[in-house]
Amino acid sequence: MKFAEFKEGMLIHAGPVTVTEAEMLHFARQYDPQWFHTDVERAAQGRWGGLIASGWHTCALAMRMAVDAALHDSESFGSPGLGEVRWRVPVRPGDSLRLEARVQAVRRSTSRADLGIISWNWIVLNQHDEAVLELDATSLFDLGEGS
Repeated sequence: MKFAEFKEGMLIHAGPVTVTEAEMLHFARQYDPQWFHTDVERAAQGRWGGLIASGWHTCALAMRMAVDAALHDSESFGSPGLGEVRWRVPVRPGDSLRLEARVQAVRRSTSRADLGIISWNWIVLNQHDEAVLELDATSLFDLGEGS
């Protein structure tokens, strides 16, 4: 989507993606090697009653869905960061996740005419309609000289 297509209040849907145990283990072993993400046997005896995905893996999946649904052909060039990130329900092997992203605000920078800014709230839901991740994101768009 192009910057001009984003409208305040619009809801963007993406997914679903299915999370596999192999994918969870690969991500966690590389980036978040805590036992409840990497040790199937120990995780089965732990507080969560089984293996759970790294929250950072869930964020990466959300980012992929946002790119696929809205950012892949846009003028987006980055983000200054995220607001609050909340992991609500653990993601488990076999879960099917989808993204619902609500655009909160769309504006041009007051100091740079070539800069567009979108604030949006992302909610990732599992197959039981439980929110597994909520975050507030800001995306920057290069509108160029002629926009």
